[in-house]
Amino acid sequence: MAQKPNKRLANQTAIVTGANSGIGEAVAIGLGSDGANVVINYISNPEAAEELAHQLCTNDICGEAIAIKADVSKEDQVEAMFKQTIEKFGTVDICVPNAGIQRDYKLHEMPLNEWQKVIDVNLTGQFLCCKASIQEFLKRGMRLDVSKSLGKIIHMSSVHEIIPWAGHANYAASKGAIRMLMESIAQGYGQNKIRANSIAPGAIKTEINKLAWSSQEALDKLHELIPYKRIGVPSDIGSVAAWLASDESEYINGTTIFVDGGMTCYPGFTENG
Repeated sequence: MAQKPNKRLANQTAIVTGANSGIGEAVAIGLGSDGANVVINYISNPEAAEELAHQLCTNDICGEAIAIKADVSKEDQVEAMFKQTIEKFGTVDICVPNAGIQRDYKLHEMPLNEWQKVIDVNLTGQFLCCKASIQEFLKRGMRLDVSKSLGKIIHMSSVHEIIPWAGHANYAASKGAIRMLMESIAQGYGQNKIRANSIAPGAIKTEINKLAWSSQEALDKLHELIPYKRIGVPSDIGSVAAWLASDESEYINGTTIFVDGGMTCYPGFTENG
């Protein structure tokens, strides 16, 4: 709960998928610290989700928080999550489809089911959450007392939407597709005052990539890819998400914000490659 709080998201409700750990947890904290009600979606480790909801609820700055289990790759479970959210809070104002997985193989050795699982969670899961969000935004109508936008969608992408990643083709393909999904939503629904943007994290210190930062040798090697010479932390992403959800970014639509310490500047070319 280190983020400096304010009330810019008061009386708004956010769904954050995959929110019981890592980046999703930091996003939930960021939105909650700015006054939003937060739905903490999870698929495993319910204890962590419930503990996070408890932490948010006991913070006077935050709105309310609840944990909801749902597999975002299943349409009926996404619909049930939105139904439960709307029954509890009245509507949804912000959706952060963050849930994502990695299943790493060389392409010629990748089983079809491992390709499909990553696409199902990382891409189809975002589509299903966006579809349900837009349906609710359009049905509900403007709430100018809380936001200038009809609704806000904040996609969680990756630097690998533009940086190829050998051995991770399913993951990189899903993230590249998220960019087109986001931009198509921004293009198609901007006239309705629905904003869609993406956050593309670089190397962030989470359990999913622990091998890349758990030793000094690994961390030094990782820093070679980052001009800013530090690994990111989840709160770096949470603070950007909270800003994108607020009216301070109201004219930003269809944009990817890279939060990567300059990784996409290809530091290998610092001295002529």
